[in-house]
Amino acid sequence: MSKKIYFIALTIFIIDQVSKSILSTYLKLNESIEVIKNFFYLKYINNTGASWGILKDSRILLIIISFIAIIILLRYMYNFKRTKMNTLGFGFLLGGILGNLSDRILFGYVKDFFDFYIFKYDFPVFNIADIFIVLGVIILIISILRGEDKNGSSSK
Repeated sequence: MSKKIYFIALTIFIIDQVSKSILSTYLKLNESIEVIKNFFYLKYINNTGASWGILKDSRILLIIISFIAIIILLRYMYNFKRTKMNTLGFGFLLGGILGNLSDRILFGYVKDFFDFYIFKYDFPVFNIADIFIVLGVIILIISILRGEDKNGSSSK
């Protein structure tokens, strides 16, 4: 299971980094392009915090938290049953964490660019790594609720 997890994580990491590179090349900082009027925009921002702007300007703390999260993931991924869903969950989560971690280490901030307005609420801007972190967490929560967090039977 671990080779597949690492392959998925690497794929997510590459997609995330390429998307951030492309968007930060073609958009100026804080520039916004309307994709779907009053709903979806591409807006390039540099986020020095975590989701919803919490822990703003806490680069070192967020780097430490990311490393701790990676260590916990690596420890627990072998405890979960070997299922396609668990493989995806761990791969998504690991790839997303690595994508944002590399930004924090290299630049001191995370490059974000998806900007949605939902019922007139300007949702916080996010990126591909964030999407896969959320998907990975959701998948692993479902696995835990199904009792698949205890190693045992396996499926491909």
